[in-house]
Order: sequence, then structure tokens, then C-alpha cells
Amino acid sequence: MNTIRPYVMQDRAACLALFDSNVPQFFDRSEHAAFERFLEHDVGAWHYLVIARAGAVVACGGHAVRLDGRVASFGWGMVDRRLHRQGLGRALTEARLDACRSAGAARIELDTSQHTQAFYARFGFTVERVVANGYGAGLDRWDMALELDRTRG
Repeated sequence: MNTIRPYVMQDRAACLALFDSNVPQFFDRSEHAAFERFLEHDVGAWHYLVIARAGAVVACGGHAVRLDGRVASFGWGMVDRRLHRQGLGRALTEARLDACRSAGAARIELDTSQHTQAFYARFGFTVERVVANGYGAGLDRWDMALELDRTRG
């Protein structure tokens, strides 16, 4: 059984291992230091979640709502590479979408790579900009956004 819960500092090593499992296809190794800094210094300003299965962290990702309350950002979402295509990413994304709707956000922004942009497109995110090699050699940055339907949720 999968449990979605808030991140706690004891999850740090497991989240870093999730990151490492997704290098080099989904993250550039150079991003590791930024993710580590995020977990050490910035995670408290985010609503960061983990999915635990049998006590082990198998996915993580979060969102933050800007001060105006209208725009939210998704960040640092990932699933253990060995467990892709099992619905964990969908569950994590749906939890974040629900939280953003509940917070009253009208728009969600994210950046991702060419390897996961189609995943987010299935939720209605549209491409706003593509930067070739934006994360590193061969790893393009795709900026995407979703205008939330105010009648849902």
C-alpha cells in the first residue's frame, strides 16, 4: 500500500537516492547539489510530499503557492527509476493538483525535461518555452503551465 505524507528531514537520504536513480535520463548530475540545498534549506517553504511503500520512500515532489495565492509552482518531483509507470507519478501529481486547487491557485507552473513533458501534458499542462540543453547536455528544459478550471475540485 502506498501512503502519501508530508516530507520529514529523515526522508532526506531516501529523496537523494531517488534523485540519483533518475540520473542521467531525467536529471543532470549537476542538479544534485541544488536538490540537496533545497532539502536542507528551502523545503520548509514548500508543501513537499513523499510516497512511502512498505515504509520506504519511493517518490517525492512538492508545490509552493506564491504570496498572491493565484500561482503555484511544482518542483522536484521524482519517482524511483525502477518503479516508473506504476502510477506513483500520477498519484503524486494528483495530490499536488488537489492541494493547489484547495489553496485557491488559478495557475500552476513547472519546468521539466523532454522526457517527462508528455506526462504533464496528459494533465493539461501546456508548453510555454523550451530551452535546448537547459539542464545540461542533451537535457532540454520545458517550461509548462496549467490554468486550473475553477469549477473543479
